[in-house]
Amino acid sequence: MSDLNDLIIEHLALYIGIIMFVVLVLLILMFKQLSKLNKLRRRYEQMMSGGGVENLESLLIDLKLQLDRLQDDHGQQGEMLEDTLKKLQSVKGNVGLIKYNAFEERGSDLSFSVAIIDDHSNGIVLTSIYNRDNSYIYAKPLKQGDSTYTLTAEEKRAITLAKQKLLSGTSTP
Repeated sequence: MSDLNDLIIEHLALYIGIIMFVVLVLLILMFKQLSKLNKLRRRYEQMMSGGGVENLESLLIDLKLQLDRLQDDHGQQGEMLEDTLKKLQSVKGNVGLIKYNAFEERGSDLSFSVAIIDDHSNGIVLTSIYNRDNSYIYAKPLKQGDSTYTLTAEEKRAITLAKQKLLSGTSTP
C-alpha cells in the first residue's frame, strides 16, 4: 500500500494537471452549450412575442385548425369550379352568322341565318328573310347539330360556322 501511495505522490502533479485539463474542457463545452441555449431561447421568445400565444403547442394547434379550414375551402372551391365548368358546356355561346340576299333579283344582303349552339351542338338557328315589302323570322331548335325542321343551305352553313368556332375555342360571332 505504501508503494501505491508513493506512486500517487510522485505523479500527483501529473494527475492534478490531467484533472484540471478535463475540467477546463468540460467548462468550455458547458459555456458553448449555454450560449446555444440562450440563442435558442431568444429565437423562441422572438417567435412567440406579439402573437398573444402562450406556448408553442397552442400555436401549432391554431395553425392546424387554420390549415383544415383552408383545405375545406379549397375543396368547396374545387366543387364550385367543376359545377361551373359543367354549366359552361351547356351555355349557348358558339355563334355562326351568315348574311345573304334571299331574293337575287332585288334587295341586298339584309337576310341572315344565325346559329347559337352549346358544346354539344344543341341550341337554335334563327333565320330572317328580308325583302322590300316584308320581313320574316324563323326559329328552329337544334339537337346535336340537326333539327326536326328542314334546314336551308344558309342555316346549315351558319351551323357549320358555329361548330368551327366551337372546335377552335372561340365563341364570339
